[in-house]
Amino acid sequence: MSLIKPFRGLRPAPGRAAEVAAPPYDVLSADEARARVEGRPWSFLHISKAEIDLPPETDHYSPQVYAKSRENFDRMIAEGVLRQDEAPCYYAYRLIMGEHVQTGLVAAASVADYDTNRIRKHEFTRPDKEDDRVHQIEALNAQTGPVLLAYPNAPEVDAILAQATVGEPDADVTAADGIRHMLWVIRDAAVLQRLTLAFDAMPALYIADGHHRSAAASRVAAARNAKNSHPTGEEDYNYFLSVIFPHHQMRIMDYNRVVKDLNGLSKMGFLARIAERFSVTVSPPRVRPSKVGDYGLYLPRQWYRLSIRQHLIPRDDPVARLDVSLLSENLLGPVLDIKDLRRDKRIDFVGGVRGPEELERRVDSGEMAAAFALHPTEMTDLMAVADAGEVMPPKSTWFEPKLADGLVSHVLD
Repeated sequence: MSLIKPFRGLRPAPGRAAEVAAPPYDVLSADEARARVEGRPWSFLHISKAEIDLPPETDHYSPQVYAKSRENFDRMIAEGVLRQDEAPCYYAYRLIMGEHVQTGLVAAASVADYDTNRIRKHEFTRPDKEDDRVHQIEALNAQTGPVLLAYPNAPEVDAILAQATVGEPDADVTAADGIRHMLWVIRDAAVLQRLTLAFDAMPALYIADGHHRSAAASRVAAARNAKNSHPTGEEDYNYFLSVIFPHHQMRIMDYNRVVKDLNGLSKMGFLARIAERFSVTVSPPRVRPSKVGDYGLYLPRQWYRLSIRQHLIPRDDPVARLDVSLLSENLLGPVLDIKDLRRDKRIDFVGGVRGPEELERRVDSGEMAAAFALHPTEMTDLMAVADAGEVMPPKSTWFEPKLADGLVSHVLD
């Protein structure tokens, strides 16, 4: 079995991509999704968040939601809005966000290699979210939400993708957030083979985003193989929909923290406790940390620059040396008594795409007592954690730009 393989993608018909393409299912609330589909009957949100077509009180995990998703899916196929390619293909996918450009490959990735950790993880998953994706895959008999993967240095793959994207794209959509999504179909048999062999030579791929989707695909494959008297491993269900970018092109933004109180400390008492492990300096401009161990702290109408004492950074531990870990171990835990980032209601998280203005707004409004601006996690750090078989702390990475749903789906024939 190959690490990846081409597949017969289900895609918007020519000229229909702009009507179909939608944000990922998990970045919008149901109310936000309902607003997005006003006047857009073919938006993929009708499939990925079918609760928007049911009464607002409907449980988002109810059987009716998955049934509605299948109904909408079938309707878009019957109306010719979505069409399946006649032969297996790869697809080059380019994302453009301002000056940032990244170009990757849409492919079916091996569940077997996921199960043996050649496709490497860095996060825990939640059973309820896995169950949701399993039910969605089974209802549609298709995978519609791609897993975002990264591949290590591979100049040959980079060159093939550069060549594949020379001509006019088969789909070109600029979303409401200004991000441009471009797709080219790769049909040439020789190029398909070169790509397959190039990926087979790689030691590993890395999940950037989509741990629940990949885990769900593994569960579906295991269940179907158990019912198949002669599985070959090449069945479509033994592969999952992925978009794989070169790791050096991927963009991780800061994932910042805001806290509701100072754990009973006064402002000066709080700063004094921080100074036990960090240098603390007042900063008139906004603080954008530029290196590991540096942080911005925002208290009402005032920024501070924090720098952790260098001897507190454990250089040989890929998890403990992360900025998010250093902040938790040396400040959030000992000073603020915030020890469980998943469950503690006193802390919230703000993606860097919202900018420092959002941190200031939440503190100055009185909603939060303090905000921490972090340096973005590096892709090499994520890969080191995955290679060590470890997991990242919660809310360690915020990838931008995000993939669109609906441009290519993987049908489990």
